[in-house]
Amino acid sequence: MKILSIQSSVAFGHVGNSAAVFPLQRIGVEVLPVYTVHFSNHTGYGAWRGPLLSPDDVREVITGIEERGVLGQVDAVLSGYQGGEGIGDVILDAVARVKAANPAAIYACDPVMGNAKSGCFVAPAIPVLLRDRVVPAADLITPNQFELGFLTRTEPRTLEETLESADLARATGPSSVLVTSVERPDRPEGTIEMLAVTPDGAWIVQTPLLPFKANGSGDVTAALFTAHYVRTGDAALALARTTSSVFDLLTTTYSSGERELQLVEAQDFYAEPRMQFEVTQVR
Repeated sequence: MKILSIQSSVAFGHVGNSAAVFPLQRIGVEVLPVYTVHFSNHTGYGAWRGPLLSPDDVREVITGIEERGVLGQVDAVLSGYQGGEGIGDVILDAVARVKAANPAAIYACDPVMGNAKSGCFVAPAIPVLLRDRVVPAADLITPNQFELGFLTRTEPRTLEETLESADLARATGPSSVLVTSVERPDRPEGTIEMLAVTPDGAWIVQTPLLPFKANGSGDVTAALFTAHYVRTGDAALALARTTSSVFDLLTTTYSSGERELQLVEAQDFYAEPRMQFEVTQVR
C-alpha cells in the first residue's frame, strides 16, 4: 500500500508528515512524503525557523514523482494543514493526477482550521477554500466537531446533530467522514468520542479524555484511519484500531511529561493495537 502525503514537516517534534509518516510505516504502508514547509518546530511554540515552500516547489516535487511512474501505485492522497492558499490548488492537481493514474485511489483530507477552544488558527481564506473547493474533491474527511460545523454552517453538539452535520458534509462530495473529537453534552464526564460515518453506516467509540493538548495527534489519527480504512474497507475496524493506537500514544506522551508526542516510544501500539475500546454502531 502506498500513500502520497502532502503535509508540513518539522525537524524537532512531531506534526504534519513528521507525525504521520512513521506510524504509517510501522503498519507497513509505503509513504511518499511531500513537504509544504520545513520548519525547526511547530508554530505553537511562538517562534520557529525554516522555509515555507512555494506552491511551485511543492508541485515540482510531485511532478518528479509522477515522472518516476509511481502515481498509479498510490492508493491514497493524504493532506493536512494548508499554510497558504496556493497549496490547495497543488493538492487538488495532485489528486487529479493520482486518480487519472489509478481510478481506485482516494483523497483523504484533514481540513485543519482550529478547534472549539481556540477558534480558527489558520489564515482567514483557508477555511473558505477548504469548504468550497478542497473538501468537495475529497473521498474521506477527518474534521473535529468544530471544523465539521464550519464546513456545514451548523453547530453540532449532540450525537444526532453531529450525524446530521456529517451527512451534510457527505452531500458536498466526500462519501466518508471521521469526526475526531465529539464532545456531546450527555457524554460521561472525562470522556471524548470519535464518530465514523460512511455509506455503510455510522459508528462511535468513547475513550477517557486526557487533560492535555498534544500537537500532531490529529495528524496521526487521520493517517492511521485512512490507511486502515483503505486497506480493510471496514470503518468500524479502522475506527477501533486507530482509537486504540492514538490513545496509547497519548497516554505514553502524557506519562512522559514531555510536550511533544512520544511517537517512537509508542511504536508498538501502531503495529499491534490493543483494541481496548468498544465500537458501537449508531446507524
